[in-house]
Amino acid sequence: MLTPSDLQALWLTARLAAVVTFVLLLVGTPIAWWLARTRSWWKGLVGAVVALPLVLPPSVLGFYMLLAMGPSGPVGQFTQALGVSSLPFTFWGLALASVFYSMPFMVQPLQTAFEAIGNQPLEAAATLGASPFDTFFRVASPLAAPGFLTASILTFAHTVGEFGVVLMIGGNLPGLTRVASVQIYDHVEAFEYVAAHRLAAVMLIFSFVVLLALNIWRPNPRKES
Repeated sequence: MLTPSDLQALWLTARLAAVVTFVLLLVGTPIAWWLARTRSWWKGLVGAVVALPLVLPPSVLGFYMLLAMGPSGPVGQFTQALGVSSLPFTFWGLALASVFYSMPFMVQPLQTAFEAIGNQPLEAAATLGASPFDTFFRVASPLAAPGFLTASILTFAHTVGEFGVVLMIGGNLPGLTRVASVQIYDHVEAFEYVAAHRLAAVMLIFSFVVLLALNIWRPNPRKES
């Protein structure tokens, strides 16, 4: 059986993943739309920044996020000016770092989905007098619905599996920043291998179900053609 601390860590992990997925749907969607539609030379730079967490070691990203959110960093000074407490070693600091770390898992699938729409449906909507706002929400978004589903699932799952960034930013505070991956690490450090195995098995099953769902729901190009 999972211990109360294990269940607490799982609940915190699910809460963190849900918050990050929701925020990235709001933030990542316009970024993905812009990347899919623009011809600006800024596209390469923005795309590289978005994809940086894919190749950057989590400890490096966590270190610079810690500096940025610290008392002397730009984010830390901004929060202090607003009268908000320091973000490192808090749930919301953890969420902010996770947003940056999981961004490519939201933006890239959405960008691919928007690019797959092509220009014809959008031009047809514009010809019928639809505004850019209506075109996006009534034409592009429904056509890109599978991309939204894939991006949301990948973002949620990736946030659940984070370790390096969350340990760097959140530390190991029970009920506040101790997520499932950190809880497993604690069990191993304490030589509690049975407890670590139980919690790791939950994470393994979750990861397998996510991948299975993505493969089942993924559209089959041959059938569509």
